[in-house]
Amino acid sequence: MSLDKEKWVVEATISDMQRAMDEGLITSFELVQLYLVRIGRHDGRLRSIIEVNPDALAIGRKLDQERREKGARGPLHGIPIILKDNIDTGDRMHTSAGSLALAESFAKGDAFITARLREAGAVLLGKANMTEWANFMSPTMWAGYSARNGLTLNPYGPGELFVGGSSSGSAAAVAANLAAAAIGTETSGSIISPSSQNSLVGIKPTIGLVSRSGIIPITNTQDTAGPMARTVADAAILLGAIVGRDERDDATKIDPRQHRPDYTDALVIDGARHARIGIPRYYYKHLDSDRIDIVESAIRVLRELGAEIVDPVHLPCQGTHWDANVLRYEFKKYVNDYLATLGPEQPVHSLADVIAFNETHAETALKYGQDTLIWANETSGTLTETVYLKSLRKNKEMAGTNGIDHALKEHKLDALLFLGNEYGADLAARASYPSITVPGGYAQRGIIAPGGYITKGPQGITFVGTAFSEPQLIKLAYAFEQATRHRVPPVL
Repeated sequence: MSLDKEKWVVEATISDMQRAMDEGLITSFELVQLYLVRIGRHDGRLRSIIEVNPDALAIGRKLDQERREKGARGPLHGIPIILKDNIDTGDRMHTSAGSLALAESFAKGDAFITARLREAGAVLLGKANMTEWANFMSPTMWAGYSARNGLTLNPYGPGELFVGGSSSGSAAAVAANLAAAAIGTETSGSIISPSSQNSLVGIKPTIGLVSRSGIIPITNTQDTAGPMARTVADAAILLGAIVGRDERDDATKIDPRQHRPDYTDALVIDGARHARIGIPRYYYKHLDSDRIDIVESAIRVLRELGAEIVDPVHLPCQGTHWDANVLRYEFKKYVNDYLATLGPEQPVHSLADVIAFNETHAETALKYGQDTLIWANETSGTLTETVYLKSLRKNKEMAGTNGIDHALKEHKLDALLFLGNEYGADLAARASYPSITVPGGYAQRGIIAPGGYITKGPQGITFVGTAFSEPQLIKLAYAFEQATRHRVPPVL
């Protein structure tokens, strides 16, 4: 058997790649080559990759030799993966969060999850563009824009469709088949949003499942990294590779049974049978007819798959006014902690330094201003303010205890169903709970959202659960995905 490799790699899954390498039909070196060719051919317009790893081909060749001599380490051996540009890599790639202030910053070592991926045998193909400072720089900044790399575009409609933020580059790259899969990060919606808008599967894990050490932060309370992939199976494989206890991140010091090394046992074709899924109608009331149709279609499919649909369910937190105080107050503290670790050759070592650097280089660094950075820098950085402590408590109580958990317990539910990043992702983020989005369809008509973007295009169906319910959410997403097969690759 032979492969037309250039055609075959489009939409190839991690398992497809692994099988082909085991059978000698392709090598990791060739996979890296194929993706580099695609990046060169297509990414000039999409701007999803901020830089490629100059050592990727050499790493692929070395892993091929290891496969021949010792066999594969596991399902990620030789698989090219993209990392968001706020994740440290102790190599020849920069870690900048898309900013000019950190454009020449090389991390002293790997982030915990980077090291895990290397141990699993993944090839770190490059860094993905992102909304600068994870969209915590300016309220007017376009999703997917960074001063270092410009604006990432959605491959399903470059310049027309919303790309999602802030893991925009991770999403666009995987959607366009420029890498096998990617790691994004989320504080509130930054994995779920771009995954939904680019017809991908995205998993935002429970806080504590995945380490944040070595990742440029916004908040210790809500930040997490997670997989972004073209299939649920690929996302499950990637999630298993990055979970684990890290002595540098206290949130990960949980019951070790929660750190499952393998989530692929949740890939059950009848995973929706007898599951109880709640429909929070309150959060659908702003949706237009195209999006309501996508949600209603998903509900019908889940019923046909044997799920018990509880419609509607009420969340006591409905109508709650939410604020961004947790993000505002924690950002200064945790970004200062990160910047303080940089070497003396770097121009910034605090948030105040970043603001000053941007002002000095305003023509190139401040296309959208930096009002959010200034707003965050007005706090003490000590996390002692009463307004912060009240907001922290409110988020946990209203989004968790009196929100998601109340609905799950009241109706004996396994999950709640939302559309894409519409409210559910934010509730899960505030409660520190997991969510997973899976391709749910395509909206033909578009509406102009408050941010000025057009919301037609790919739309995800998002399942939200309580803490450490990832296996249940993966079961639901996999059953739905296998029954619908909504994802189709973009025409580039």
